[in-house]
Amino acid sequence: MRHAWNPGQYLKFGGHRLRPAIDLLARVDVARIDEQGPETVFDLGCGPGNSTRLLAERWPKAGITGVDGSAGMLEQAAKDLPGLNWVEADLNTWTPGEGADVLFSNAALHWLDDHAVLFPRLLAHLKPGGVLAVQMPGNYAAPSHMLIKEAMGPWRNKIEPVMRPDPVGELSLYYDALSPVASHLDIWETIYMQALEGENAAAEWLKGSALKPLLDVLDEEEAEAFFAAYSELTRKAYPKRPDGKTLYPFRRVFVVAKK
Repeated sequence: MRHAWNPGQYLKFGGHRLRPAIDLLARVDVARIDEQGPETVFDLGCGPGNSTRLLAERWPKAGITGVDGSAGMLEQAAKDLPGLNWVEADLNTWTPGEGADVLFSNAALHWLDDHAVLFPRLLAHLKPGGVLAVQMPGNYAAPSHMLIKEAMGPWRNKIEPVMRPDPVGELSLYYDALSPVASHLDIWETIYMQALEGENAAAEWLKGSALKPLLDVLDEEEAEAFFAAYSELTRKAYPKRPDGKTLYPFRRVFVVAKK
């Protein structure tokens, strides 16, 4: 059974999820765009619009469009930011329809496959001097993700078919894919030491993102049992500290390419 994306669950740790978007936007440094102001800016996988707000604040005169495959996320985004444009679309096949100045994506493109083809295709939709700026979680080797397999138990036959291998490649993959077609390329990674609040914080973080497709294939009773089994493992891997917070290191991969 498929459940809609839950903006409330996703935004439970909204500040931590937004931090990489802030850092990514700070590296979008294109003189032509910042002097004249971009005409068209797209936020790919905009979710509830928390990163789109940053784009609107930086470029208030631009035509800014948030693109997402979740109607629920877009409904929340339109409610919070009614002056912007919102488009429901599958990013696997979406195109801007015209040359864009900025294609920005915060924690979305890891849901898509074949990055060696995807990233140059997106860059090709930019105007000369335009920028593709992408941030993706690269935390798939962390205990939080590895413990999913241990928690599968009797639901393995349902969960394993929808589990994806690590979709984010080595940094060199993005260099090799983009360096022949980009006039400037900036690639890096950052590990954020996130101090999360609340009970069972690591499991609750994953519930709003990576666990969702897995929970979707289970019925309600199975989903509750699987999440309980997973939660028990993550409580041990990421214990609450004496100050009541849970430390959850999270690796992020960044790519900024100028056409």
